[in-house]
Amino acid sequence: MSRFFVFLLFFSAVFLQSGAYGLTFMLPRLFDSFGANEKIVGSMLLVTTISTLVTVYYSGHLSDLFGRLRTLAVACIAISASLFLFGSLDRVGSGLVIASLLLGAGWGLTYSLCPIVLTRLVRADERVRFFTLLSVFVMAGFGLSPVLASALESSGYSVRDAFYVTATLCIVSAVLFLLLDAPIKAHAISPRAEAPSRITIAALQGVLKSPALLPVTMVCLGASIFAGLNNFQTVFADTRGLDYADFFLTYTITVVVLRLILARFKGGKTPYLTISLLQYVMSLSIVIFIFSGASLPLYLLVAVLFGVGYGVSYPILVAMTANDARDDLSAQTLQVFALSYFVGIFGFPLIAGWMIVEVGATPLLVLIAGLAVIEATMALWRVMARSA
Repeated sequence: MSRFFVFLLFFSAVFLQSGAYGLTFMLPRLFDSFGANEKIVGSMLLVTTISTLVTVYYSGHLSDLFGRLRTLAVACIAISASLFLFGSLDRVGSGLVIASLLLGAGWGLTYSLCPIVLTRLVRADERVRFFTLLSVFVMAGFGLSPVLASALESSGYSVRDAFYVTATLCIVSAVLFLLLDAPIKAHAISPRAEAPSRITIAALQGVLKSPALLPVTMVCLGASIFAGLNNFQTVFADTRGLDYADFFLTYTITVVVLRLILARFKGGKTPYLTISLLQYVMSLSIVIFIFSGASLPLYLLVAVLFGVGYGVSYPILVAMTANDARDDLSAQTLQVFALSYFVGIFGFPLIAGWMIVEVGATPLLVLIAGLAVIEATMALWRVMARSA
């Protein structure tokens, strides 16, 4: 199998399973169909968070034992089972908890192991480019699955059918990862066996004492911002009389196009300054959203600016994490990065769901805007500290 075909199949597998996370944006709509509110959505995503954190912590142990590609295949099967279960449930109960646990386990493994597999195939000077391409396929899956759900609803189907379709695609993804096991080993940059990936206390201390601590902290804030704005976008849109599909489609197109155009962009001479400027743009998008009301043009502008700010800065931040990591702790650093990401992505909706029900959507957006300013300022602080 050629190197090009290996990358083609790998990114295809990533795309097919990444739609599962995009469907978490549809949980408020799904839960509303059986009388559950945003608090229940947040609670179930908290269960997903716990499952994800435990799984990511042990992802290195599992991949050392079974191999990274086989572990990814099993993860996709877990995600598929989760989505089928979500689609079939019609009440709050143990079934939702099991579905949330399976989703967290599967998504935690795929998110943490895919970048590690990619580092095995590319040189250090290619990381930004290929991490950007990886993020393009992940984001395409993220953003298009809610659009798929909207299209199905418009065609007379239900949101549950989107869960069934995406679950089937995850099975295809599992097969592709299994087929790639031998070819990826054959095309590895280094012929030696994979270095141990497991996280130990010593490894964790090494990561937290390295310069990578800053991007690891920043990604938690960024994930919280992303989750707060996207997981309840259906709620925001319905309240304002807008179509959530317009936001997700505009955001996805913006991110995919810009990441493809900037695939070879490494962040410039001062990557953290680039990250900071982009995240201030992200902050601006949320401020506009607070005051935009039912205006469709402003709604689309918010999606574009958020796509520019968050969408472009994220792959640069991933690359900076890999570059700031100790050489002997590269795999563990990326796993800790994933742990931090998931604390925000699945943990923050618990706070967001509570705020929507108890105090309203506007205070939540104000909080998200504040977090965005803090994250942008942290990147700027790194620039100033290094230039001092």
